[in-house]
Amino acid sequence: MNLTLTIVLVAGALIVFLGIVWKIRKEELSVASSVFWFFFTISLLLLAFFPQIAYFFSNLFNIESPANFVFLYVIAVLLVRSFMDTIQITKLHAKLNDLVQEQALADKFEEDSPAENDSEEA
Repeated sequence: MNLTLTIVLVAGALIVFLGIVWKIRKEELSVASSVFWFFFTISLLLLAFFPQIAYFFSNLFNIESPANFVFLYVIAVLLVRSFMDTIQITKLHAKLNDLVQEQALADKFEEDSPAENDSEEA
């Protein structure tokens, strides 16, 4: 790998790391959710400081250039993360639907209850 790619990887990792810390401080990202991004940052730094890793995997998977492996790695990791987020969003959407339905039933029951109580008293 050339020096330019190494500099880009280090700069990208630092930007991601600073972004994570900033979002945690503003309480827009939980510490638990940031674990993935910390590991991702560490993996980018490992690829930057130890290019032998990229050379090894590019040879193993018969990829023409270690830089192409780095791009493939980043795309694959972010694709997996996106898929995991989609699963979590789907679960949260189902929970939200359940809560909305329960609240609607509770509101309907509340509306019907006072009317029944008033008619029983008369």
